Amino acid sequence: MGHELGCKDRNRKISMNRFCWSALSMIVILTVLANPVLAAPNPSASAQKTVTASAVIVPVQVSELGFLISGIAKEVPVKEGDSVKAGQTLIVLDKPDLEFAVTGAQAALRSVQADAEIRSNEIIKKYIINYKKFTVKRLKLSVPHEVIEMADAKVQRAQASVEIAQANLAQGTLVAPRDGVVTSLSVTPGEFVQSDQAVVTLATLSTLQIETTDLSERDIPNVRIGDAANIFVEALNKNFSGKVISISPIADTVGGDVVFKVTIAPDKQLEGLLWGMTAEVEIQSGN
Repeated sequence: MGHELGCKDRNRKISMNRFCWSALSMIVILTVLANPVLAAPNPSASAQKTVTASAVIVPVQVSELGFLISGIAKEVPVKEGDSVKAGQTLIVLDKPDLEFAVTGAQAALRSVQADAEIRSNEIIKKYIINYKKFTVKRLKLSVPHEVIEMADAKVQRAQASVEIAQANLAQGTLVAPRDGVVTSLSVTPGEFVQSDQAVVTLATLSTLQIETTDLSERDIPNVRIGDAANIFVEALNKNFSGKVISISPIADTVGGDVVFKVTIAPDKQLEGLLWGMTAEVEIQSGN
């Protein structure tokens, strides 16, 4: 009898535990269904990744300038650190042969222009004798059109020669292609300049950007144009924000590692930021 009562008590406890767990499970299910946030976690939050990399500060535009011809530097009216405007003269080569060529072409042009002017105004005088009445008539006729056209053609050729000579002479003067700062200058007056030699570096130091230097090929699939980035510059001990504006389609190899260059434009130019400063970047990827 006692054994039977004990078994009934245990069965009753097991039934009560099962009921409690069933009720608790139902409460949890109803709570989840009533709250969509709990039912469906935010996929974007779980998918967001942070990509870190070292970087360097660089100008938006950098140009290394040189000559197409060789010669001796005659004038160097700028120095390193100067701000220049587009079209401003940077270096002038001493090229007297090109100057003489321009002078000679201009003299030849003036000569053929004068000849063409004479031809266009020239009158050919002809005399016609009437034998029956013994009279003489004098006719005034213009120079044939063929003669005038030939003279005009000579003028056009001479004008083309002047333009060619001036273009050749212009190659002896190096001008700034745009506004910028002369960051390096490797020529002094009297020094010989070789053709295709970079002698001036021009950069836009007023607008700087950030380029990564060691972003791994394993991380590049998680980076997209438009991703937000946080940049920390240790030299200034400052953080600032930016956005990814370009991803190099070609990899580089640094210390045996395959890396890709990612360019980040700052949301605003940080005061005191200089070309060549190092930085650490954190790119918030939504992939």
